[in-house]
Amino acid sequence: MSNRYRVAIKDMPEELRPREKLLSRGEGALSDAELLAVLIGQGTRGLNAVELANQLILEHKGLRNLRDLSIEELMQHKGIGVAKAVTIKAALELAKRSSLGVPYRVTVRSPVDVTYLVMEEMRYFDREYFRVLYLDRKGTLLVMEDVSVGSLHSSIVHPREVFKTAVKRSAASIILVHNHPSGDPSPSKEDIQTSNRLIQAGSILGIEVLDHIIIGDGRYCSMKEKGLI
Repeated sequence: MSNRYRVAIKDMPEELRPREKLLSRGEGALSDAELLAVLIGQGTRGLNAVELANQLILEHKGLRNLRDLSIEELMQHKGIGVAKAVTIKAALELAKRSSLGVPYRVTVRSPVDVTYLVMEEMRYFDREYFRVLYLDRKGTLLVMEDVSVGSLHSSIVHPREVFKTAVKRSAASIILVHNHPSGDPSPSKEDIQTSNRLIQAGSILGIEVLDHIIIGDGRYCSMKEKGLI
């Protein structure tokens, strides 16, 4: 029988408690488990909040996969009741919306500007997301939308879905973005074919496709810079 000694968060040195650590050193100093522990608040019998949070993250291989769980699936974990499950889901949804939100008057001038907006979210996706940035005539970002979510290896995108918002928002140009879950941003033959098909559709509508950027794990490929489109 295990006699492993467990320390409750209230018994930890103050500088190691997640809430106090956040107050004194800022949220950037906390690990994923510590941030999740702040949301959870209290642990359960045999596990403090940090240990419970770490168990959740390890079991689901990262925070990004927690977002895909339902309330009911979260509640299957010992120590996660409806209040904690709802808090976790709400926080992860806020994080998603924040990453998709458009900062005030952002002007996109280069692929680097695009990666600044999308890299930290899209590099961790476990399937292909096809995202479009819609710009006005001055290159100011109007809105950013996911138009397709595919399988592990591919996304399916139709010109109708890509240009529907462009017409509605009177966008002058668009930038296509999708991720490669493998982490390698090298474009495939299908990526090039999709780009050319969308460029042709945009030409008919008078909406220029400026670039197609592929996001890998901390790396990107601009098909425009590579001369592929």
